Amino acid sequence: MSNAPVTIRPVVTKADRKQFVDLAWEVYKDDPAWVPPLKDEVHGLIDPKKNPWFGHARAQLWLAERGGKVVGRISAQVDQLVLEHMGPGIGHWGMFEALDGVAAAALIAQAEEWLRGEGMTRSMGPISLSIWDEPGLLISGFEQPPMVMMGHHLAAYQGWIDGAGYAKAKDLLTYEVDIRPPAEGVMARLVAAGDKNPRIVLRPVDKSKFERDSAIILNLLNDAWSDNWGYVPLTPDEIAYAGKKLKPIIFPEMVLIAELDGEPVAFMLTIPDINDLTKDLNGELFPFNFIKLLWRLRKPRTARVRVPLMGVAKKLHGTRMAGQLAFMLIEHIRRAIVADFGATHGEFGWILEDNQGMMSIAELPGAKVNHTYRIYEKTL
Repeated sequence: MSNAPVTIRPVVTKADRKQFVDLAWEVYKDDPAWVPPLKDEVHGLIDPKKNPWFGHARAQLWLAERGGKVVGRISAQVDQLVLEHMGPGIGHWGMFEALDGVAAAALIAQAEEWLRGEGMTRSMGPISLSIWDEPGLLISGFEQPPMVMMGHHLAAYQGWIDGAGYAKAKDLLTYEVDIRPPAEGVMARLVAAGDKNPRIVLRPVDKSKFERDSAIILNLLNDAWSDNWGYVPLTPDEIAYAGKKLKPIIFPEMVLIAELDGEPVAFMLTIPDINDLTKDLNGELFPFNFIKLLWRLRKPRTARVRVPLMGVAKKLHGTRMAGQLAFMLIEHIRRAIVADFGATHGEFGWILEDNQGMMSIAELPGAKVNHTYRIYEKTL
């Protein structure tokens, strides 16, 4: 490590943003578990002209440099919806990468200084940029590549963040399960009984009416998750934006909506592990890689699939019906995935470490924790 001092400067220009995004390739160049993100996706995330999150939030990005070389990056953000739903004075930081502990400490201190200037009294992170994007720092499961929409980090980051005076706010868990065996025991009995109940209808998402169905799913999500720690509602613009981004990787067999007496009350969204389809593209879609990806998405066959979102209407929480609907969604989608897509393993999550209901649902078919992500906090 050079003895030259670390300097921190804000991201201002297009060239700055390119350096901000490209740094990850330097950080993880020797990490076999890292999967390069699509650069267009990362640029879109941090672009106020593209990401509707900026409609209720503001952010500042910085680069750390030593001797003219970029050695780290970070964002700090204040989200009006976080202040309303998580509590006043809570500011976030994220998009964090660093090549050494000195750069890490300088970046975190810069983010904290900015948050203080914005009137924040608590610093929480890493959250990049929203709780709905890539929350938390990977603290276990480094050897396994992350699935789509989840992060991957250097093991050293935990010590650097601890050293900056942060403590755990909450751990987020992902669970992995072998999806080849059919439902057994109580789960199988609940599914069989639900299949005979004329009040319950499971239907696949209709891609010809995708705007309607994506709104149903994401509005159910807002309702189902509204009492969870860290919950921040998705706005109508964010729902539309998320639906547009998800549509290319949505396959009707993998996304079901459950109706009770004709009313949508639950859903489960499953997606192929797109990371498996993009890892050899090195983050670049153009000029020709987008053609490869479109071809692969025609009928993707990935060893793993992920359930990033699942929910049951809040009015059913704590009832037998809620569990029954969840197990019906899991089993019906499992059957379709194994038969039509050739997957062998699925990942649920993230799930809050104290969400006993969802942990029980994940564990009943034999799922085990494969990754733990930690969100930290500190009083400013």
